Amino acid sequence: MPVTKTAKKQMRASERKGMYHKPVRSACKTRIVRAEKLIFSGEVKGAGEAVAAAISTLDKAAAKKVIHPNNAARRKSRLMKKLNKAKT
Repeated sequence: MPVTKTAKKQMRASERKGMYHKPVRSACKTRIVRAEKLIFSGEVKGAGEAVAAAISTLDKAAAKKVIHPNNAARRKSRLMKKLNKAKT
């Protein structure tokens, strides 16, 4: 537990940020899982739209500093790699 006054204040601020960031992170994960399910089920057209939605959500999260931009780039890259593999 925090001891100093500033540590207590930082903990409160961190909790507030967490409450704001949680739905954004959750939306990213949901969109990614939805896209992956479509990719693995073989629905390439629907998967392409879902991947575009997931990428958009990741970009917005990175712009809001909810996730690190490199984290968003890595997730987008992996998702696109799966989609391109499914198309072939």
